[in-house]
Amino acid sequence: MREISSNGSAYEISGPDDAPVVVFVHGLGLNRQVWDSHVPRFAHRYRVLNYDLYGHGESAPPPGMPSLTMFSEQLLGLLDELAIERCSIIGFSLGGMINRRFAMDHGERLQAMAILNSPHERDPAAQQLVEQRALDSAAGGPGATLDATIERWFTPGFISANPDYITTVRGWVLANDPEIYARCRQVLAFGVIELIRPQPPITHPTLIITCEHDSGSTVDMSQSIASEISGSQVIVVPALQHMGLIENPSFFITAIAEYLEDVVGR
Repeated sequence: MREISSNGSAYEISGPDDAPVVVFVHGLGLNRQVWDSHVPRFAHRYRVLNYDLYGHGESAPPPGMPSLTMFSEQLLGLLDELAIERCSIIGFSLGGMINRRFAMDHGERLQAMAILNSPHERDPAAQQLVEQRALDSAAGGPGATLDATIERWFTPGFISANPDYITTVRGWVLANDPEIYARCRQVLAFGVIELIRPQPPITHPTLIITCEHDSGSTVDMSQSIASEISGSQVIVVPALQHMGLIENPSFFITAIAEYLEDVVGR
């Protein structure tokens, strides 16, 4: 059942009351429904918290200028309200930036994390490209670059075979307030800078997953993240693009579940 926290976060919580807590954090322009195929597979053994970021889904607009710190504080407020002392955070794309910021800001509240298809330090040409996309969104709203975004996110075969799901995803993105979406896209574009060689260092158990053909969260980026988090592990999913967690959810679920069993228990 959907609840609304005092800080305006729409969330759902499920699973055994006394189990370790796992939090799912979605990406830019999406909402907590992106995890619909994942949550039930974890909720039989973990306490699962799934919520919408500020300005997304059913959550309130951002209380100020969007930033990684603001989103980190949103999660902290939600954990405090639900009396959750420690958790593991599964973050996709922008969510994988937020959980790194959370690890730096509130490391004592974190047990482990998984960083899925999340960007890191870009070369100058790639950085210029993402900055231009953010500017295009500011000028034309979420729909300005949506066709190209869908093509980057999903493989052609998935787009062709799943038109209803693609329509759903397009609806999620287009439902975003244009100004808020543009500002959040700037967080995605510029926020990686504060995550490079993180200070304080991130020392929590960390699993990093990306897909072979993810042009925005490349294999090299994932390797760079791993080089800056001691003891972290990297998995590369063959063939898929940015939204591999949708095209092959079983792969992601199995990899994350096995990792959590090793480092957190059940």
